[in-house]
Amino acid sequence: MNVSSAVKTMLATAGKKQIELAAYFGMAPQSMANKMARGSWSTGDLIKAAAFCGSQVVLKLPDGNVITL
Repeated sequence: MNVSSAVKTMLATAGKKQIELAAYFGMAPQSMANKMARGSWSTGDLIKAAAFCGSQVVLKLPDGNVITL
């Protein structure tokens, strides 16, 4: 799953819309659509999108430990 697909899944699960995420990011809806299409997500963007959806970004290490960003 690519990052844009993950963000879309988070939005759907949280009952939020892409246009609301665009407003949260302070960008035009078309700019968010372009970001989704290009898959141009920084780690900070992903963390911000997750927070908007009430989620967290975590890294699961091979030993089972989890780091929450």
